[in-house]
Parts: sequence; C-alpha cells; structure tokens
Amino acid sequence: MATLLHLDTSVFPEGGSASRSVTAAFRKAWEEQHPDGTVIYRDLAADPLPHLDGVAASAGFSDPTTHTPEQQAAFALRVKLAEEVEQADAIVIGAPMYNFTIPSTLKAWLDQVIIMGRTVGPEPSAKGTPVTVVASRGGSYAPGTPREGFEYVQNYLQAVLGESFGLDVDFIVPELTMAPANPAMSELIPKFEASRDKAHEDATAKAKALAERLAA
Repeated sequence: MATLLHLDTSVFPEGGSASRSVTAAFRKAWEEQHPDGTVIYRDLAADPLPHLDGVAASAGFSDPTTHTPEQQAAFALRVKLAEEVEQADAIVIGAPMYNFTIPSTLKAWLDQVIIMGRTVGPEPSAKGTPVTVVASRGGSYAPGTPREGFEYVQNYLQAVLGESFGLDVDFIVPELTMAPANPAMSELIPKFEASRDKAHEDATAKAKALAERLAA
C-alpha cells in the first residue's frame, strides 16, 4: 500500500489558509487513487515539535549504546520522524512564507529529521522520494518582481530537501494571497484568483501523476 507523508505548518485553519487548502486538494486526489493507502499526517502548527537542543543533537553524533536516558528519549523522536520520511512513497508539505522564510515549526521538523549518515549524507535514506512543497505567500517574489531577492523559501527548501535529502522536489506557489484582504492590493485580486485556481489544479494533477507512477 502506498504511503503519503503530509505536513501542514500554517498557523491558520484550512478555511483561512492558502497552503492548507492546496495540500488538502493534493491529499484528496492521492486518497482517491489510493483508497487503501496510508497517510501519515503532522500538523506542525497545532502540534509543534521541540526545537533541536544539545541533548538531541549530540545523540545524533554518538554511539547509541553510549546514550544517556535523556539522549535515548530525544533521539527516539528523531528516529521516528526519519522513519516517517523513509516510509513515504510521496510527501506533501505546506510551507507558507512568514517574514520571508519558512515557519519556525517546519524548521524545527527539519532540524530533528536531519540525521547525518542516515537521512542526509552520501546516500540519503529517502533519496528520490517525490516531495511537493506548497509555498504560498501574501505577495509575489517571482523573478523580475521588486522583492525577488527576498525569496528564502524555495531557495532554502530546494537546498535542504533536494540537495541534502536527495528528494525529488516540486513547488506549487499560490501567491498574492493577501490581495482580497489588503485594499492596496485590490487590483491584484484577479491574479490571486488565477494563482489560487492553478495551485489547486496543479496539486490535483501532481497527486494523480504520482499515484500513476507508483502503480506502473
């Protein structure tokens, strides 16, 4: 049976979150193709992980047989998170832009799941797994826009997920999501609506395509 790892990080509920609505569309299409499959779901905003501390970090660089009880407990969480990545046939991540970068809850997940010699290193344990990142943002940071240089979401996640984890990264970018709420952006509402609709279409199409690839 196929397994999907689904991570949401928006601080807003689905009705008020662009990223959640798109990851939900992806998951719905995936589940339609894999009705008997498994979904591992983590809402990192509602149930945040602890930030990596010295105990958990040192456990990742030492022999497990030498771990203290504190290191054992901390490292057990990191191993569980790594196993979720390794078990997944596909991953979808909601990564809204907050203050030009990813939510701190997503950074906490990354810090915990990055284990040298396992999930990252010469032979990453989940290498090649497709991951779809829904990188929503209130404005636009596309090439050629005034704030192009402030785009630290796609650049960062491509480096970490693609280069370090060796995952097959694809981005869906719903943009201008603040247009309906910001009078100064009212003229951009049609572009927001087009971006929103395309994001949902892309999420559905991507999920179906990945399902077909796995079934082949």
